[in-house]
Formats: sequence, C-alpha cells, structure tokens
Amino acid sequence: MLNVLPSLLATFVRPGVGISTQPGVRQPEQLLELYDMEGCPFCRIAREALTELNLDALIYPCPKNGQRFRPKVVEMGGKAQFPYLVDPNTGVQMYESADIISYLFETYAERPVPLKWQASTLQKLGSSLASALRPGQGHRLRAAILPEEPLVLYSFESSPFARLVREKLTELEIPYILRNSGRSQWQDWVPQDLRERLGVEASPEVANRRELLERTGKVAIPYLIDPNTGEEMFESSDIVRYLEDTYAA
Repeated sequence: MLNVLPSLLATFVRPGVGISTQPGVRQPEQLLELYDMEGCPFCRIAREALTELNLDALIYPCPKNGQRFRPKVVEMGGKAQFPYLVDPNTGVQMYESADIISYLFETYAERPVPLKWQASTLQKLGSSLASALRPGQGHRLRAAILPEEPLVLYSFESSPFARLVREKLTELEIPYILRNSGRSQWQDWVPQDLRERLGVEASPEVANRRELLERTGKVAIPYLIDPNTGEEMFESSDIVRYLEDTYAA
C-alpha cells in the first residue's frame, strides 16, 4: 500500500486525462514506437494522448544510464531526449511531447487538437507534479535479462496499478507492446469485482477491452502476457513479482 498510495495520488492530480478514450478515425497498420521513461513528466503526456486516441505502441524503455535503447535515440535524433516517437507507417520521427500529440491527432484522429492539449505549459506542470509524487520510480536502471520478444501489457495511462508495472518494465529496460485499454462507456468505470456482484454485463466498445474479455473472461487492468514463457496474469503485485523473479539480474 505504501507503493500504491502515491500512485493513486499521481492519478488524482491528472484528472480527466489518460483514462477515457475517443478513438481516432484510423489505426496505424504498424505499431508506433515510443522511446520513453515512465517517470518522465513529458513522456507521460505523450502516453496520455495515446490512451485518449486508443493507439497502441511498442515501448522502448530508456531509464537513466540505460544502454539498450538510449544510444539508438541519439543515433536517430542526435540527442538523448524523451519522449521520442517513431512512426514506421509514415517515416516520421520526432521529439517534444506537444509536437507528438499534434502529430497523433492530425494523422490518426483527423480532428483538431483539444484545448486541454494546446495548454501545453499547464499540462507539463500537472504532469511534473504527478512525477514528484513518485520520486525515482520509473527512472532507475536495474540490471536485467533482455527477453527475446517484447512483453504485452494491457493498460491505460492513469491506472495507478498499471503504473507500477510500467515503472518496473522501465527500470528493467524490458520492451513491451502497450495495448491501450481506455474507458469509453459507463460500465468500464465499474470495477470488475463490483460488476460481478451487481450483475453488470461487460460489453466493451474498445477493441483491446473486447480482446481481454474474450481471452480471460473479464476486463481488469493491468494484464501482462509474456510470449517468452507463456505466462499471463492480472494483479500488479503479481506482475511486478514475476518480472523481478524472471528478468531481474
């Protein structure tokens, strides 16, 4: 709980972002690639927009002093600055969270960038406060084994429990496919256990939520799939323990 409570507070200081989704007009054929660091306030803003637009991405974690993916960013863009977006569908590569958000809306939503994202200074201040509530988390480098295939994580940005998993993945420099699973209808806001007690039937509109329901029989976040071992699991504490036991050196 000492770890969960600050994560809950980080969610509360970012109300209304990174949780609900209004999917864009089209989905990219190839996964977007995002080089980022979970605890970075600027990276958080880019990931919040990915959740809002229901865009999946291949995440390359770049913790401080990381050697797996940071050098690649310097090679491509000329400096170790994050986030860094690569869109293999268009050949576009870019730094700066505000520019990334504008690009995503223009390219995949085909609608104007909402006013809240245009107020980039306020967004950066709010995101910096959220990072301050999790000092050091999602920044530190931990020695770890690199899996042959990226892991898969069903998540949405503001989930306080999914955040714990993403922090661990960043610290261990483990690449993962982010399957954004934001909320789009009132049933999505009812916790899984409460839905079951009330007899509320889940009928997700968001594709990744539908896939999760078909795969497991329920919709709960986070959910990890490790294609390297065949393991699949809910519950952030179990996932974090699994990552430590399996990949931490």
